[in-house]
Amino acid sequence: MPTPESPMFLSRKPTVPPTFDGVDFEDNARLKAAQDAIIREQWVKNMMARLIRDELKKCYYTEGVNHLEKCGALRERYFRALKEGKVAGYLFEQQNYIAKNEGS
Repeated sequence: MPTPESPMFLSRKPTVPPTFDGVDFEDNARLKAAQDAIIREQWVKNMMARLIRDELKKCYYTEGVNHLEKCGALRERYFRALKEGKVAGYLFEQQNYIAKNEGS
């Protein structure tokens, strides 16, 4: 596995933001890069929710009967991550894209 700053890692690092802003839908390479960036961002949020869930499990196990008091903040953070961490894909966003006006 490459180290985080190796040339192989940097070559695979995404270069486009996870949005369709400024993407020409006729240019297949840029369209696919935007789609991949959107899916990658959704999976990162999903994996963050998993990590929070694992920490919540540890907290429940270690705190025992006091878990309602001790793990409350972590529980709320997990619920927020569950709402945001769904992998929905890119088709809805791509088919219902509304271009943002630069001037207004």
